[in-house]
Amino acid sequence: MWESRRAAAVPGSVFALMDAAKGRARAAGLGIVDLSIGSSDLPPPDAVLEVLRGATRDAGTYRYPLFSDTAPLREAAAGYLARRFGVAVDPAREVLPLIGAQEGLAHLLLAVTDPGDTLLLPDPCYPPYLGAAAVAGLNVVTLPLRPEAGFLPDLDAVPVGVRPRALLLNYPNNPTSAVADAAFFRRAAAWCRERGALMVHDHPYAELTFGAYRAPSALEAGLEGVVELHSLSKTHHMGGFRVGFAAGDAGVIAALARVKGAIDFHPYLGIQRAAAHALGLPDGVGRAGAAVFEARRDALVPALRGLGWEVALPEASMYAWARVPGLRDSVTFAVRAAETTGVAVSPGAAFGAGGEGFVRFAMVQPPEVLREAARRLGTVPTT
Repeated sequence: MWESRRAAAVPGSVFALMDAAKGRARAAGLGIVDLSIGSSDLPPPDAVLEVLRGATRDAGTYRYPLFSDTAPLREAAAGYLARRFGVAVDPAREVLPLIGAQEGLAHLLLAVTDPGDTLLLPDPCYPPYLGAAAVAGLNVVTLPLRPEAGFLPDLDAVPVGVRPRALLLNYPNNPTSAVADAAFFRRAAAWCRERGALMVHDHPYAELTFGAYRAPSALEAGLEGVVELHSLSKTHHMGGFRVGFAAGDAGVIAALARVKGAIDFHPYLGIQRAAAHALGLPDGVGRAGAAVFEARRDALVPALRGLGWEVALPEASMYAWARVPGLRDSVTFAVRAAETTGVAVSPGAAFGAGGEGFVRFAMVQPPEVLREAARRLGTVPTT
């Protein structure tokens, strides 16, 4: 009776089925190994927590934060972009704090599109992208991400009659863990500019990179018609703090600020202080967390390959994306795995039609637990 068309258009979540399956496994006495949610299990840096603790004792942080109060965080974000990517942005006009990148994307689409506009989305993709597009009333055209193409979209395959308002990209990628180089972003930005489309890059895994690989920024292709979303949830293990920032084209940032001004205030000032401190920490602090996930990758991927599953060795992110031979229904497999072994993974179909036949692992457990999870999954039939 009260559901709007926008709410009704939001796709249902497969993860509700997974939660129910985990509940049945607990009731049966199984120990749960939850690898289905990409939430870092590592703590934020101690120095960041100390800044937050100090802020909670400062009564000046308890009020509503105004835009002017966000200057330290905006300046810290600009400093991070300059130091890490060599990108110069004006913190007053080209940076805006977010209450997490997921919130930021939903508000961004409301700010720069009108109902009926076309959004180009990768398939598979992070499920909330589809929800944000539905709330904004957008027409979604999907771009297949294929293993043989390195899970990069073929923009030249977009039909001539499609006139996109925006293209949404995400590298290092969720769910595939694929990466893109700076040349790819230059080509994508040029393609969008030729068509008057905005290029949006969701970049929450910027610092979760392994070995010698370092993720580039889409902003290296220039700020015109480009906006990038950053989050401290993964890189600094601050998921529950809900803080990030958008940076890029000044006109886009202004539109986003206008929409956000009608919907929310900025993050709590204490969280802003903690985030600003985190962005100014030496690179080695973030690399320490990445090394933990790299060790987990090195435990999980060989264990899955030992089952005969096809898994690329991720260069970044907190995920492993595994093709399971003979798998036709990833949702049924994931539910069965949770109910019978206690191991919860994300079914590939939850990320779009292109994800069928795959499952996603969030590497949020120690190496020995990941190896045991793979052993248990080897007992689950795939047909």
